[in-house]
Amino acid sequence: MSDHPVLHVKGRVLVGPDDVRDELWVVGGRISYERPGGARDVRVVEGWALPGLVDAHCHVGLDAHGPVPADVSEKQALTDRDAGTLLIRDAGSPSDTRWIDDRDDLPKIIRAGRHIARTRRYIRNYAHEIEPEDLVAYVAQEARRGDGWVKLVGDWIDRGTGDLSACWPREAVEAAIAEAHRLGARVTAHCFAEDSLRDLVEAGIDCIEHATGLTEDTVPLFAERGVAIVPTLVNIATFPRLADGGEARYPQWSAHMRRLHERRYDTVRAAYDAGIPVYVGTDAGGSLAHGLVAAEVAELVTAGIPPVEALSATAWGARRWLGRPGLDEGAPADLVVYEGDPRDDVRVLADPRRVVLNGRIAG
Repeated sequence: MSDHPVLHVKGRVLVGPDDVRDELWVVGGRISYERPGGARDVRVVEGWALPGLVDAHCHVGLDAHGPVPADVSEKQALTDRDAGTLLIRDAGSPSDTRWIDDRDDLPKIIRAGRHIARTRRYIRNYAHEIEPEDLVAYVAQEARRGDGWVKLVGDWIDRGTGDLSACWPREAVEAAIAEAHRLGARVTAHCFAEDSLRDLVEAGIDCIEHATGLTEDTVPLFAERGVAIVPTLVNIATFPRLADGGEARYPQWSAHMRRLHERRYDTVRAAYDAGIPVYVGTDAGGSLAHGLVAAEVAELVTAGIPPVEALSATAWGARRWLGRPGLDEGAPADLVVYEGDPRDDVRVLADPRRVVLNGRIAG
């Protein structure tokens, strides 16, 4: 007999944007739309229920200086959970967080292994820093270590030129992405600037993080190839501060970062309008706090994405993209309950009434 409580979630259950039901049951930690027979000590949860939210760009086990101890990783994961994030795509971490998989009270994590960067072209203590001739081998290594994703650093500041530039020659990324796909992994890349995007997309990449360098020339290419973006607008909001800090030493880079910031909303809206898949990610765990998923959804709405589509980018659509269930019959009961209808006002996401993870009320 399961030690999970029986929960009765009633009010409005948003199985999909247009599939709204009056109730669901949680029995043995799983979702059921049939009333269980003979259930006792049923706990009632009322409100508007969504599938557990997705943060598709998050770093558990990482802070501004590199890997963190397990107790800090635990606090990061709990902060995300209490904000309603119950599924994380960890977009690069040097820490081993596999122990989290054994904890029913912590979010589920889909890992991309450790970042793979060019030598001295990324944040210290974050990545494997290598040269192009080693890229295929390191991509294969991280594809085997991860959960179906690999993370490249596609561009970074080149201290010789004083501006952002692509990190990898085209033939290197073509071979590396082909190897990841052979091993069953998808590939994503950190990209702020413009000049790395065409090579990565034409090489077969699956996703681009940040994607601030999208232009009218590359938007159609992304749309044609079905390459997703995770804009991390709450992170892009820090660009002016970063630019101010680098102004004296790298004025060209600083001006570039300000331009990317100024057009950020237009970039995201152009991508959405072209049919590029857009998903929610916060970039928590570097210099950003965890638990910002509601703020990122609100930023997508500010950029011009319709509220229901912004919700899908952290709920129904995001889970489908990552191959994880939502509020499906028999699925693990991972859901968040709110006071009001988030389709009417995404700001309700900032204040969950109840978080249910693996069939138990959390927190």
